[in-house]
Amino acid sequence: MFALGFSAGIAASVLFNLGLALQALEARVAPAAEGLRAALLVRLIKRPRWLIGLMLGGLGVPLEILAFANAPFVVVQPTLAVGLLVLLGLGARMLGEPVRAVTLLGVIAIIGGTALVAWGAPSHSETHRGAVAVVGVIAALVLASLVPFPLRGTRFDTALVPNLASACGFAATNIATKLMGDDLNTGHHANAVLWLGVAIVAGLVATLTGMTALQRREATIVVPISTAVQTFLPVAFEPLFLQERLSTAELGGGVLIAGLVVMVIGTVLVARTRAVSTLVAGEQPGAA
Repeated sequence: MFALGFSAGIAASVLFNLGLALQALEARVAPAAEGLRAALLVRLIKRPRWLIGLMLGGLGVPLEILAFANAPFVVVQPTLAVGLLVLLGLGARMLGEPVRAVTLLGVIAIIGGTALVAWGAPSHSETHRGAVAVVGVIAALVLASLVPFPLRGTRFDTALVPNLASACGFAATNIATKLMGDDLNTGHHANAVLWLGVAIVAGLVATLTGMTALQRREATIVVPISTAVQTFLPVAFEPLFLQERLSTAELGGGVLIAGLVVMVIGTVLVARTRAVSTLVAGEQPGAA
């Protein structure tokens, strides 16, 4: 079952990243004045290519739920960065660029870090902490994802604010998806529906702020920040909403932590690669 969950997490990551690349192609050419406004999503949802990207991401959701249901959260969450390797291959092929040494180092770090995380994972015996702790974590991330909206039009309305807010929103979505899957497994269907609603709302807000960030700044800045924060922030918050038996992990969790650190480094290195950032930015090959 662990192998099933681990594989499902990687497959979900591939679909999420491919979907994002297609969505960004349309967001990049949308009027900048529509940033942080519902009009941006209204415009994008009418674009077939953006909808295909949305559907690809939607196909990844059940795989993500399957992954969370069969493998520890601290294992599945980092695998969501593996899809960057697919974008790297596509981008390098479309742009005709050789993979540089620093990028190759990032690839090795992601693969090696993923292997360490899988090896050092604790047994899949998570239980939710009290309702106050669980709701508190989700509420904090959702509130952080909403920060750009009251700041719109002020001197604080920069690209970094929606960039970080989007990452927080997707982090909230991932945690809500995990909680929904657990509640489905235990027969708490009402709670599962509630978490599904949270995941949808947080995902929509995160999509809007993320597309706005890509409109405002270079993808080489936006993508590394967004990917790293939304992938690993939930892992940092995990002790606050889950009770994990880290005593069952290899070397008391040391191997797991080492794998996470290596994956963070690799993720940033790969995400900064021009071939990846060009695709995620929605730029046409040769235009970057």
